[in-house]
Amino acid sequence: MSRLSRFATANRGRLLIAGGLALAVALLWWVKRPAVDYEVTTVARGDIEATVTAIGTLQPRRYVDVGAQVSGQILKLHVQPGSRVDKGDPLVDIDPSVQRATVDAGRAALAGLRAQLAEQQAQRILAQQQNERQQQLALADATKREDVQTAAANLAAAFARIDQLKAQIEQTQATLKADEARLGYTRIFAPMAGTVVAVEAREGQTLNATYQTPNVLRIADLSGMTVWTDVSEADIAQVKAELPVWFTTLGGHNEARPRRWESRIRQVLPAPPTAPATAGGQAGGGQPQGMKAVNYTVLFDVDNPDGALMPQMTAQVSIVTAATRNVISVPLAAVDGLGEEKPTVRLLGRDGDIEVRPLTLGVRSRHLAEVTAGLSEGERLILGEKAVASGPRRFTW
Repeated sequence: MSRLSRFATANRGRLLIAGGLALAVALLWWVKRPAVDYEVTTVARGDIEATVTAIGTLQPRRYVDVGAQVSGQILKLHVQPGSRVDKGDPLVDIDPSVQRATVDAGRAALAGLRAQLAEQQAQRILAQQQNERQQQLALADATKREDVQTAAANLAAAFARIDQLKAQIEQTQATLKADEARLGYTRIFAPMAGTVVAVEAREGQTLNATYQTPNVLRIADLSGMTVWTDVSEADIAQVKAELPVWFTTLGGHNEARPRRWESRIRQVLPAPPTAPATAGGQAGGGQPQGMKAVNYTVLFDVDNPDGALMPQMTAQVSIVTAATRNVISVPLAAVDGLGEEKPTVRLLGRDGDIEVRPLTLGVRSRHLAEVTAGLSEGERLILGEKAVASGPRRFTW
């Protein structure tokens, strides 16, 4: 055998040995490799809602603060918090002694003026008779011109005094009417039907209505509520009137299936609530205006026929900004490349191979996204994976 043949044979042997070693290493890795447990789900159709979440506070849709229009001591409170009242029911009795004395004095003054008017009307008749007599005597040239003029002046003065007394009577009647109204204000009646939700005064308390009307209690119609919702300035651009909205209450989370109330947005207030100014002249505790988180108020109404909703309850609100029905959806947790707006998912083929596929997404919720292109119903989607003990790949459905 030539030297070249011996060299070729030796190289072939080394290659066979190297190939055998590589195959042995590959087989060893295949046997000893970490098993991967894939969590797989089937692509299906469903409903997706894109929502803006916020916190709201429940307030009665219709309510009235009942105040006292006269000063005085409260003699009787006819209601307490939680009392149901109809329109016209008595609520509060205030000591009427001062107002009643004022009314009595006004009535006496009116009676005196009417008596003076009757007397003055009799004086006017006498003055008219004297004037007529002087006129007749003057025709016969049997009286002095001065007496004729005096009689005419007395008649005119009598008419003037009558007009003055009538004006005083009208003024006194108006004052008396106001005093009688104030006397009526010592008994306060319900201006609307509803439930007494707050009582801010007590029997025996003295009310001072000189400078402002003191609130005594609040009546609310609890059959309809308004949710005052605080929406962040980052989300307010998505919120418009008539958008659907639903909410749950904190108490509902103790139930197996929390109750949902649904409505539509009635109004988005154009300016955020005004924070009270501090002694330093800045709102919000001295923090510069530009550094504060700004919330806008969104209002919507909801019926409350069973009284399950109460004033000041906290509502966890979801405003539906977009919604799709019966579309192919994918969990956002299974999508890669969302930050770069190049979404992809991994699919498990029939032969066990893994395919990375780009997607086109539509409406997104907090957990799901609509797939407008890239997936078909029934395909197997890989949600995640984890390494387990050595062995073959496993799939969890």
